[in-house]
Amino acid sequence: MDAFKDRLSERARDTSRPDLAHQCQGRPLTETEMAFAEALMDIYATGIHDYPAVAAALAERALPAPMSGRTDWTEALLAEELTAINADLDAAYEANGYGA
Repeated sequence: MDAFKDRLSERARDTSRPDLAHQCQGRPLTETEMAFAEALMDIYATGIHDYPAVAAALAERALPAPMSGRTDWTEALLAEELTAINADLDAAYEANGYGA
């Protein structure tokens, strides 16, 4: 028997550690990040995928941008927000690591 594989299997079946539900995140998403993510999923579900059209749909909703708080969505703002969120999540993961 392979003790390492057995231990991995045991940990995979362990449901007593709910913090690991988001093991790839160094921090929980904020409410505005969650609202942004949900809005993006709703917009993508309509078949809109290009940045200018996604930005226009976000502007129609007057959804506050998670990082800047702006509601005047443009293609540039969409790119800036996604880049900033990704950098912040990367920094949080580096600081807090696995299972945060």
